[in-house]
Amino acid sequence: DAAHLIKLKSPIINNDDLEKLREVAVGKLRAVTLEMLFKVREGETGLQRALEELMERAARAVKEGASVLILSDRGVDAGNAPIPSLLATAAVHHHLIREGTRTQCGLVIETGEAREAHHFCLLIGYGAGAVNPYLSFETLADLDKNGFLPKDLNLENAQYNYIKAANKAILKVASKMGISTVQSYRGAQIFEAIGLGK
Repeated sequence: DAAHLIKLKSPIINNDDLEKLREVAVGKLRAVTLEMLFKVREGETGLQRALEELMERAARAVKEGASVLILSDRGVDAGNAPIPSLLATAAVHHHLIREGTRTQCGLVIETGEAREAHHFCLLIGYGAGAVNPYLSFETLADLDKNGFLPKDLNLENAQYNYIKAANKAILKVASKMGISTVQSYRGAQIFEAIGLGK
């Protein structure tokens, strides 16, 4: 029972790997997808209410046996806006710490918002175990479909290169702090805001 783990090769996962994670139901491993959306017409109060509901749903899912929480901002439309992924990640991470259940689950963030190294570093630094930047992969697919990728580069290799570059960038940022593993970087919150007044 204690050996049931999911080991990812990379903290950046493509859409196919995310779908595999979403379907996990082996032993005590079970994945649950939670929406990171709020009603546009409700404005700031809607965002706050949606964030509180997200934290409650996450805590309830863990109590009900979920071991992988996938926070997703898919489903954005004219009536639904995404909760900023970093805000949602940090809120859920800290809420589960307060509940004493954070170590019972992994956090996977499915977001169109993250696309560059700093975004990934922040999400991991505030508790994400893996990030699926689906919009980046959809952009690569669109570039391939419309013939904008180099002739010798297929979509699969383009996605591989994107993940490899993101991993190297994450390692470079973490290593500047003397950290060499994602496990040590995750949730460490080693960031400073420069240039902001009180």
